[in-house]
Amino acid sequence: MILKRPRTPLVCESRPDPEPGPGELRLRVRACGVCRTDLHVVDGDLAQVRPEVIPGHEIVGVVDAIGPGLTGVALGERRGVPWLGSTCGVCPYCRAGRENLCDDPGFTGWTRDGGYADTVIARADYCFPLPEGLSDAEAAPLLCAGLIGYRSWKKAGEGGSVKRLGLYGFGAAAHLLAQLAVFEGQAVHAFTREGDAAAQALARELGCVWAGPSAEPPPEPLDAAIIFAPVGELVPVALRAVRKGGSVVCGGIHMSDIPAFPYSILWGERRIVSVANLTRQDALEYLPLAARAGVRPHVKAYALTDANAALDDLRAGAFAGAAVLVP
Repeated sequence: MILKRPRTPLVCESRPDPEPGPGELRLRVRACGVCRTDLHVVDGDLAQVRPEVIPGHEIVGVVDAIGPGLTGVALGERRGVPWLGSTCGVCPYCRAGRENLCDDPGFTGWTRDGGYADTVIARADYCFPLPEGLSDAEAAPLLCAGLIGYRSWKKAGEGGSVKRLGLYGFGAAAHLLAQLAVFEGQAVHAFTREGDAAAQALARELGCVWAGPSAEPPPEPLDAAIIFAPVGELVPVALRAVRKGGSVVCGGIHMSDIPAFPYSILWGERRIVSVANLTRQDALEYLPLAARAGVRPHVKAYALTDANAALDDLRAGAFAGAAVLVP
């Protein structure tokens, strides 16, 4: 399923299976999550960097071809492929262990072809073994929604101990992070679109202590808030909800403009911080932790050829949890 031009439907085409080069694997795709970042690529919020691209970066597959000279991997192994597809390894950020900020990165489903297909090429050193006990469709959303939620959660904790956590936008990332945060003993407050009873019900089912519309203040001040919805207007809303010294973390790759707000809601050593991409270390930490915590996505499956319908449903907020394409 190929994006020819932004703001147009994906086109279904049949192509020969690509061949892996040095350091690369070819995976037979078993499942690929449908992420809000895919919407930003398809809708043109992220600039087009290739004449056409196959989206998708929450990929679960099995190795069915190995590039020349590559060792340490076997045919038939199940691997996960995330958003970060490559880094330069030499820029100041890479050398400092901050490869998520690499000056010359590659991104699966944006700068290189992704998983809305039945095969995909990936660099072996940017693929991960996946926990046992998760089906392919359950594992797929962990590879971006799960990982970006985990990185956002770590950023939220840098401002001090977090006992009361707010999640704004209760979609794929939030419903995965909520399970981990509840497992870790945090009181999670879920903020949704006005009238989104399904998302609020899911939040309560997953152990959140409170769920309601984003415009409503929480019943108690929050230690930290994470904004997953790409809505800049939520930044001052979240600032008003956190205590002095609290953090507001913006977890998306794209957000609408943040409106002006009074300094008084930032004062008191509150802080606003963004999260960019992920590191391989994040995946090595998160995937085993998610397995121990019993994190399980609520999945709505679509056929690969129904990718446009899945994207439309995500855009409209037509389901709770995560969407996954199954070839």
